Amino acid sequence: MTTTTTRPKGPTTGPLLQLRELRGRLSPRADFAIRRLGRLVVSLLIVVLAAFFVVHLVPGDPVRAALGPTAPAALVEATRAELGLDKPVPQQLLDYLGSLLQGDLRTSIQTGQSVSSTIASRFPNTLLLAALGFVVAVVGALPIGMGAALIARTGRGRAANGGISGFLGVLIAIPDFVLSVGLIAAFSMWLGIFPPAGWGEARNVVLPVLGLALGPMAYLARIVQVEMIKVLDSTYIATARAKRLPQRIILLRHALPNIVTATLTVGGLLLSGLVAGTVIIETVFAIPGAGNTLVSAVGTKDYPMIQGMVLVYAGMVLAVNLVVDLILITIDPRTTIAEG
Repeated sequence: MTTTTTRPKGPTTGPLLQLRELRGRLSPRADFAIRRLGRLVVSLLIVVLAAFFVVHLVPGDPVRAALGPTAPAALVEATRAELGLDKPVPQQLLDYLGSLLQGDLRTSIQTGQSVSSTIASRFPNTLLLAALGFVVAVVGALPIGMGAALIARTGRGRAANGGISGFLGVLIAIPDFVLSVGLIAAFSMWLGIFPPAGWGEARNVVLPVLGLALGPMAYLARIVQVEMIKVLDSTYIATARAKRLPQRIILLRHALPNIVTATLTVGGLLLSGLVAGTVIIETVFAIPGAGNTLVSAVGTKDYPMIQGMVLVYAGMVLAVNLVVDLILITIDPRTTIAEG
């Protein structure tokens, strides 16, 4: 009688098994964080490759665009050779990756300045604009969403509830640049309260921040409204009301903490969108930020500047998503780990 033995499926030795054993010894939060960091690295690699190849697909000669149509051919060829644009594309990619590993974003074709120094001087304005827009969006969305939920929950004031929902829907539907132009027309041209462009003073900040924040604020307010209605219909809120707790205590201690997860998730997505939306706002209001520089670089086909700005923008968006995920895993580890 012969006996057969079955081998266990999967590798029994080697790096893969060691990795599985290591992950088995980690806590769920640590395992989740490591997986998220791995995805971040892969995403950054994809962004690097995309930033390199996309600009090479744009038609036209960047050196000729930077030097002008009357520049001598010898100067154009010498500049192209100095920038390495006369090499084959695979060699350019290797040189580009080598420069990135050394922390060198190379030199702008248009200005002749270091891309890193340009980013360092322009990005603080972009970060300030995005941060202020996010604060305004969150601070405005919470009371509006909670108030709309209370109105809808009580069944009174249907006209007010419909008006709030309609107003929020309009703000969501209007593009940022159209809303910004409307703000300039209303508060600068007609009322003369705020300047139509510029940066550096408090009065210059108001209209750009509103143009960036109103749409996301309306979207987040709708999310808060929906989540708050669900919470107000839950059994523990009914129990709190049965104990005759004050409405303020019910909302702040029982209802508000239970909408934090959904609010943070959407808020993180909105923050990523706000960072990208600064490109339009900076262009409309002539703000000397990274977005305005990126638009100018695209117009002049400034390869190094485009690549550097795209990498920084993408890195910021990916970092924001990672931070939001890590915050969510601290607040509500079960759902976040399950989704990860």
